[in-house]
Amino acid sequence: MSGSDDFWAGLPLGREVALLARDANGLAAFNKPAGTLSHPNERGDERRSLLTARYVEDGEFYEWGEPGAPQRLWLLNRLDAATSGVILAAASAELAATVRAHFKRKQVKKTYHALVFGLPRKKSELWSDRLVVKKRGGQIRTEVGDGHIPAECQMTVVKTKNAEWRLALLQLEPRTGRSHQLRVQCESRGLPIAGDQTYGDFARNRTFAKFAGTKRLFLHSSTTSFTYEFAGARHTFEASAPLPAEFEQFL
Repeated sequence: MSGSDDFWAGLPLGREVALLARDANGLAAFNKPAGTLSHPNERGDERRSLLTARYVEDGEFYEWGEPGAPQRLWLLNRLDAATSGVILAAASAELAATVRAHFKRKQVKKTYHALVFGLPRKKSELWSDRLVVKKRGGQIRTEVGDGHIPAECQMTVVKTKNAEWRLALLQLEPRTGRSHQLRVQCESRGLPIAGDQTYGDFARNRTFAKFAGTKRLFLHSSTTSFTYEFAGARHTFEASAPLPAEFEQFL
């Protein structure tokens, strides 16, 4: 039965994916490693996805088990493959619809941590930008400019390291949920996220990857929290994914 202990114990979790938290309604949070897909994009991707199971794009759910009695898990949000951390799912279509509505109304609070090259001028600042999406060489890119897409994020410096690398660990709390927003907002301020292969400093990425022993994007979804109404009651949900060890070793 969906939402039962047996259901959660039998999930076909992807490599190093961990269940962080779940509630009695069937809402769950997972810790997605960097490099793991939120869902398969094409045939053969299942082995490197959140669940090693078939994904039904139209319904936005994973499906596995017996053909006559399939098990399903509905995906509620997505992270770029290169980003690690908290990602949410639900054990029923009704609950999924409820939580997705909260995402659309911007009623879900998310906190990220990013390791960036450079040192911010202020310890805390509200970043407010207008984004524009452009197509270059057949690829879609987001930029800070005179676009019509508002993007806001509260930035707080957690820790810095001046010697050798000039690194800063930032806490980022987006108030809007735009595609690649955090990566673009960091880069536009001369603070590219380490390991960002799209918007980052490619030369420094190569040197840093040799030193760090990893080419990962140093962006992590740390905490997700919100209150929602379901089955006639209000419920508060919060899940946190610990900061990966590779972040801490450079600070």
